[in-house]
Amino acid sequence: MSLTLTLLSILAIVALTLGTAVFVAAEFSLTALERSTVDANAKTGGWRDGVVQKAHKSLSFQLSGAQLGISMTTLATGYLAEPVVARLLRGPLTAIKVPEGMLDGVALVLALLIATSISMVFGELVPKNLAVAKPAPTARWAAPPQWWFSRLLTPAINVTNGTANWILRQLGIEPAEELRSARSPQELVSLVRNSKQSGSLDAGTADLVDRSLKFGERTAEELMTPRPKIESLASDDTVADLLVKAMETGYSRFPIIEGDLDETIGIVHVKQVFSVPVAERSRTQLAAVALPVATVPSTLDGDSVMTEIRANGLQTALVVDEYGGTAGMVTVEDLIEEIVGDVRDEHDDATPDVVTIEDGWRMSGLLRIDEVRAATSFRPSEGEYETIGGLVLEELGHIPEPGETVELTEFDPDGPLDDPIVWQAKVIQMEGRRIDLLELTELGRRSDLAQDEDEDGNDDDADGGGRS
Repeated sequence: MSLTLTLLSILAIVALTLGTAVFVAAEFSLTALERSTVDANAKTGGWRDGVVQKAHKSLSFQLSGAQLGISMTTLATGYLAEPVVARLLRGPLTAIKVPEGMLDGVALVLALLIATSISMVFGELVPKNLAVAKPAPTARWAAPPQWWFSRLLTPAINVTNGTANWILRQLGIEPAEELRSARSPQELVSLVRNSKQSGSLDAGTADLVDRSLKFGERTAEELMTPRPKIESLASDDTVADLLVKAMETGYSRFPIIEGDLDETIGIVHVKQVFSVPVAERSRTQLAAVALPVATVPSTLDGDSVMTEIRANGLQTALVVDEYGGTAGMVTVEDLIEEIVGDVRDEHDDATPDVVTIEDGWRMSGLLRIDEVRAATSFRPSEGEYETIGGLVLEELGHIPEPGETVELTEFDPDGPLDDPIVWQAKVIQMEGRRIDLLELTELGRRSDLAQDEDEDGNDDDADGGGRS
């Protein structure tokens, strides 16, 4: 074989290996892409994204074409590579004194191994891993040649693809021309909101689905009743005290403590009163009837909290912070309310957490930031706080007195707003050092407020000039 022919053969091997890589990359990248991603890219991208969309809509056909292309290029590579590599190996094998009778066989085996390894690594594994890691960019470059190849060899692909589909139908399986589009929880939340806005879903159903999808993202800290609102009993209190406390508060479960909530020894349920004879209720201490209570870390996700709550008969767990202290208590009612909304009975406070007033809302300071967004048009920012009361405390920088106010700027998670709406938070009621009740009032856009201030300043200057 002449040097020129050998070089041409090597170039052909490289080209065929590259062709295999293109077909493998097209196959894996098209399979890895979500339909929603493909459609979004086609709307905003270039012509390559349009080809990717066309290929993805006929995925079964394109995969058959890719398999045909892989088979053709791999066979052609083997046909060319094995004799060329075998001839190139004859010299080195002769130099190491391989017997003449074994020379051709050894050269052919080594050539087969080398050619197969090169084709596998560079023609299949590298493009496969690239397509899985970067499906969209890979598809943009691999799908166009794959799509044109499939169009040129449509008859052959139809025969092979039709045969495969016929076999599947004989097995009772209906072939799918394209992948079913799976939706992430975030996409489902967006879909539900859009359906609610368009009227396809009624508001109640949409809110229920929205809260259900978000439930798993909540943490125990977000789901719990916070520590300041927990009603507890001392270990030396009696069963009679439990009965009185239950009637006063309307609650049925109480932590039993020795000092404070960080020293909780267990929990009692009001139904345990009936297991103690009436004559002994004033003498039986709660420490004797308290049951062990489960504890969960404040960072535990909602689904795991639900599992833990359902696993114990009291349907209650204490939430522990990173320092080991009791941050709050979570009950099955808390979990249900997170999904279906506020659940109230005759013992609950009839005042809702959020009340509409003339220019805004009056709300509990314990309302979570996400709950504020859901219940009002105010969009507070995230920070080192969980509640709207925490946000006001951070902005004030001190423990406020009732009547104090502070301005809050609306926040957009997608980026800073050029002209945000400014709100005023007014502290209405304190409970110890905690903001119990506050009012949110919309003041207007920052540019309008600044213009009003400038006009007021100019009026003052004019009046002052007249008086002088």
